[in-house]
Amino acid sequence: MKNTIKVMFFAVTLLFSAITMAQSTVSGTVVDSETKMPLLGVNIIESGTSNGTSSDFDGKFSLTTKSTTTKVVLSYVGFIDQEIEISGNKNLGEVALVSSEVGLDEIMIIASVAVDRKTPVAVSTIRAKDIELKLGTQEFPEILKSTPGVYVTKQGGGYGDSRINLRGFNSENVAVMINGVPVNDMENGAVYWSNWAGLGDVTSSMQVQRGLGASKVAVASVGGTINILTKTTDAVEGGNFGTSIANDGYFKYGMTYSTGLSDTGFAASVSASKITGDGYVDGTEFSGYNYFLNLSQQLNDAHRLSFTAFGSQQEHGQRFNRSTIAELQDTDSGPKKANRDWGYKNGEVYHQSYNFYHKPQMSINHLWNITDDSALSTAVYASFGSGGGRRDEGSKIGSDDYRIGTAGLQPIDFDKVVTENQANGVSGSSDIISSSRNSHEWYGLLSTYKNAINDKLTISGGLDARSYLGSHWYQVDDLLGGQFFLDNETDTFAYGQALKVGDRYNKDYDGLVQRYGLFAQAEYQVTEKLNLFIATDVSNSNYKKREYMNNTIIGSRESESVNFIGYGTKGGGNYNLDANNNVFVNVGYFSKAPFLVNVFLDEDGLDANENAVNEKVFSAELGYGFRGEKFSANVNVYYTKWLDKSLNGSIGTGENLFFYNLQGVDALHQGVELDFKYKANDKITLTGMASVGDWQWKSNVSSIIRNQAGDEIDVVEVVADGIKVGDAAQTTFALGLDYKLAQKSNIYLDYNFAGDNYASYDVTNRSSADLPDVWEVPDFGLFDVGMRHGFAVGSFDATLIGKVNNVFNTEYISDANDLDGTSSTAQVYYGAGRTYSVALKVNF
Repeated sequence: MKNTIKVMFFAVTLLFSAITMAQSTVSGTVVDSETKMPLLGVNIIESGTSNGTSSDFDGKFSLTTKSTTTKVVLSYVGFIDQEIEISGNKNLGEVALVSSEVGLDEIMIIASVAVDRKTPVAVSTIRAKDIELKLGTQEFPEILKSTPGVYVTKQGGGYGDSRINLRGFNSENVAVMINGVPVNDMENGAVYWSNWAGLGDVTSSMQVQRGLGASKVAVASVGGTINILTKTTDAVEGGNFGTSIANDGYFKYGMTYSTGLSDTGFAASVSASKITGDGYVDGTEFSGYNYFLNLSQQLNDAHRLSFTAFGSQQEHGQRFNRSTIAELQDTDSGPKKANRDWGYKNGEVYHQSYNFYHKPQMSINHLWNITDDSALSTAVYASFGSGGGRRDEGSKIGSDDYRIGTAGLQPIDFDKVVTENQANGVSGSSDIISSSRNSHEWYGLLSTYKNAINDKLTISGGLDARSYLGSHWYQVDDLLGGQFFLDNETDTFAYGQALKVGDRYNKDYDGLVQRYGLFAQAEYQVTEKLNLFIATDVSNSNYKKREYMNNTIIGSRESESVNFIGYGTKGGGNYNLDANNNVFVNVGYFSKAPFLVNVFLDEDGLDANENAVNEKVFSAELGYGFRGEKFSANVNVYYTKWLDKSLNGSIGTGENLFFYNLQGVDALHQGVELDFKYKANDKITLTGMASVGDWQWKSNVSSIIRNQAGDEIDVVEVVADGIKVGDAAQTTFALGLDYKLAQKSNIYLDYNFAGDNYASYDVTNRSSADLPDVWEVPDFGLFDVGMRHGFAVGSFDATLIGKVNNVFNTEYISDANDLDGTSSTAQVYYGAGRTYSVALKVNF
């Protein structure tokens, strides 16, 4: 019996030893071959098995294989898969994954992408896989809603009508760039996201640089920089086709194909999709086409040329006019969906507010690797926009007497207007539908030279030149059954004319902007731990206007040119205390030229407000970062003083028109931001952020308006010291949980909170200390949940994504305009309720 036990024990020991010997442990650190930055979440799979793991915050991984001799495959979105043969225990050291995109180098140089633990700015980066997972039917900027300092809303809820605020600053004061090319409107600085509705399909990564940022363009931003990098051309042949459905008739389908890099150095990628839907809000039907093309040719070892074109042609109904809370609550659709700006005409949906636009952008990029240490990247770009937004003329459309059913926010009865216009006969239409048309031609050159002088010093500099022509006019679109329309504005050439469809009236002018700037930057690696940088820029903005509609102008119909010099400087440093901890500081000051709309205050005139002043901004920031095996976090404190905010206006008309410029109107934006990520194990990852701001106006000012003889005409006063800045939540926080169900499947849950949100208001209307405080919008919190599952369809890889936003259908106010400090008169938009989407993508 004892011998039998010994034999059994020996057999078990031998079997255990054989199994142990058949296993191996492979480890290493995965980095980006270009930036040498560690890659988090890289999949490391033992070939032919489901055995695998993923890299941590430092790019490190360790995998116990099932076989002594085997292969492991490293895969990550945006990079070429790498297969490595393993025999026994092995530490691979640094494993560099190569980007799957051709032509990324030149974009990286121009776009000024911040590097973790090196560039001294507060930054958050969202990669393509996260955009694909969480975007769904959300607006493109909403992917940033869990980012510190960011407040995003859909505004009226129309397709592409979203807005974003960064540290309390709206888009006019946030630089938005696509592949390093600025896209803020040249006349007013605004960003119209409906023009870029297809970006979610083609974005490789998106980086939010809060505060001063690392951008080298010659016009600085106040709140920060949103840097969007599109895909270029995949180095490997392949593609995908996908489709998605969602609430309220949402339907999208599209396809992407890349030729891969040929032996001759040529590669091409093309993507296209179509989207339609009824819209969550009543009367916000939409349709659009999105497209993307990239062609790349490696000319020789030193030169590469690429061409990129992309755009979105769209049209959508809008909820333009806000309503009171009581009005929205007293509707059949409910406050989240109710919309006063649509109705029916001849049995079909017809819109009072409607947007249609197409803004393709094209660029030619050239990369010249002059030496191993120096390169010149140049982008020549052009953008041609055309479209507009629907308006109505007359007093009937939208009034209670011209709605279907009871008074209030019921659909508009356009047929009643048509019947009355037809009865008017030779008197013409009393009410019509027109559109405010806007078109532009925008050309630019952005060239950056970069030279690593030695192992420590790298310098860069370049040219930012832009030329812009924007045309703006009103146009008759629909006479609503009448024979013509008579414009009652006596100071226009359209006055007394029987206007037909297509005729212009009310306004017709061009805005011309020429902007040229130079920028330079030096980066010095003092030691392995300390990195310093300093940057400066200077630019000239030249404004001019041409007027075609005002019949009171005598002589030239082109204004004199007005020039404004802008400049700025910023510097900072990052110090890596050790392998896990780092601190950074940055400080900067810049003087920002006013926009064209602040120089030509009268749409119908040519008189320039030549005394408009530059806005000045001083900013300082201190940050701390921690990078551990399982936990990473960032904490930063910021202080931004906004001096001489551009507040101006006019009084009177014609020869008695007087401009005023309020100087000394200051605001202080300060706060603390925190974000973290905790990888509990291979399956569970927790994320979170908190942002607490204190944004206030800091001055009271008074300005006496005098005529040329020195006589006092009026006094403009602003009493704003201590009043909270409105239009964005000053306190936000977010928590997220991601659970990895399998190697290609995961589920996530996100919570986002917004508080201390003061309604928007015109600070120049704060003319007395006796006015009530600005109304504070109620706090709200929203839950989102989603799931991704990867599977095989024959020989093809497929991904199924489902998500639900606002899971509990929370009712909340996202946007508000303050009138008298009370909720009863505030004009508001409610945010969307529960929405869902399901998407399928098949790779080939």
